[in-house]
Amino acid sequence: MQTDTRVLVLESDPATGKELESVLNFIGSTPLLVNDVSSWKDMVGDAEPLQAVMLGSCNSGKPLSAVLSEIHQFDEHLPVYLLCDKGKEPTVAIDSGSCILGRLELPPNYSQLTNALHQAEIYTESHRSVSAEQRSVELFRSLVGSSRAIQNVRKLIQQVADSDANVLILGESGTGKEVVARNLHYYSNRRDKPFVPVNCGAIPGDLLESELFGHQKGAFTGAINDRQGRFEMAEGGTLFLDEIGDMSLQMQVKILRVLQERTFERVGSNQSITTDVRIIAATHRNLEAAIVEGEFREDLFYRLNVFPIEMPSLSDRVEDIPLLVNELVRRIEHEKRGSVRFSPGAIYSLCQYNWPGNVRELANLVERMAILHPYGVVDIKDLPEKFRQHDDEMPELITEAMIGAPVTSNDLDPRLPRDGMNLKEHLSYLEVSYIKQALSDSGGVVAHAAKRLGMRRTTLVEKLRKYGMQRQP
Repeated sequence: MQTDTRVLVLESDPATGKELESVLNFIGSTPLLVNDVSSWKDMVGDAEPLQAVMLGSCNSGKPLSAVLSEIHQFDEHLPVYLLCDKGKEPTVAIDSGSCILGRLELPPNYSQLTNALHQAEIYTESHRSVSAEQRSVELFRSLVGSSRAIQNVRKLIQQVADSDANVLILGESGTGKEVVARNLHYYSNRRDKPFVPVNCGAIPGDLLESELFGHQKGAFTGAINDRQGRFEMAEGGTLFLDEIGDMSLQMQVKILRVLQERTFERVGSNQSITTDVRIIAATHRNLEAAIVEGEFREDLFYRLNVFPIEMPSLSDRVEDIPLLVNELVRRIEHEKRGSVRFSPGAIYSLCQYNWPGNVRELANLVERMAILHPYGVVDIKDLPEKFRQHDDEMPELITEAMIGAPVTSNDLDPRLPRDGMNLKEHLSYLEVSYIKQALSDSGGVVAHAAKRLGMRRTTLVEKLRKYGMQRQP
């Protein structure tokens, strides 16, 4: 969440307004407290834009609906939250199509306000065209992560991209092998020519030859026209042979000939066609084991395996999950398919899952959450059961990996995330975690917990009130 953002608080009750002002200041926002609803426009002025409006009791002649209409005329995409006493509903209906994002219960709660401002941020970004302009296309071509494994992959891509060497990408299904192939093409001197992918495992063997090399009219039943193959379509560019381990031995021979002689013939033709195509292949199979079993040609393997790149499984790079989630959310926002945010607890829980479907499975989950919780904040309880980390398994401390700053066993110094972080919010998470641990260790006795935390009892009581935490029995 961004810092130094302005939040307009329209509340005629001074005590409630001061409480909201105090919590918003702590979060890192700049509250604009207005007791007289008729003067809110003068208070806002022409300075930095507002992040949200929190609308409570307004002792004026104007009905609440009229105030909402004024806010909408001021900025039709300005998120509004209605302040209500606990257990009471607002007097104005919350229409799902309006900019009223929901209700906030009083007295103000730290976590509730934090989630609300997260939701307001995403809503605003998703409804203003400027956010799309700020998203560079480069962003969606990148390999996201800061783990040693993914950094090594990026280094290998840089080293081989400009050459014409054949590359063999290895890795489990869903790890992003095609992303690597597209990066290799994008950063090569062939980037202005076509990138043509072919899934060798998805095309029946008897059709794959025609798909790759094309055919002449009348070459077989149904061949009513001449047709270019993928090799011709990729001329001057890159041909990506995905799942090449599923290719038949007969087709392997034909591919080997093209790699050796740089020529091929269309099906039904005896005219040789010269090709200038870079070959990038990928497979999830162990090709060396397939060679032993007689399912893959050894000579083709060595032709393809000039420069191998192995994509790590997601379970081997869990420290990248916070950054991957952010990137996947950005893609959804860029494509104007909504948005969502994940709480630190939800991110930690995702880091504990083993991800058999790798990044593809993570992408599916993020998209599902964006549909189920549009413009909301997903917590652990909102995740599907298999992704949930049970409370008794949660760590004593909330590590920086939960907010996007990976920590490794070889690096004890905390590392600032690439996109920055909200330091106040992070320290608050740590403080809440320590308080919970101290209360648990002290059997819920506040005085004993305060002693363990090195603070006065009254100070701990104030923090419990500020964070909306209940004393444990």
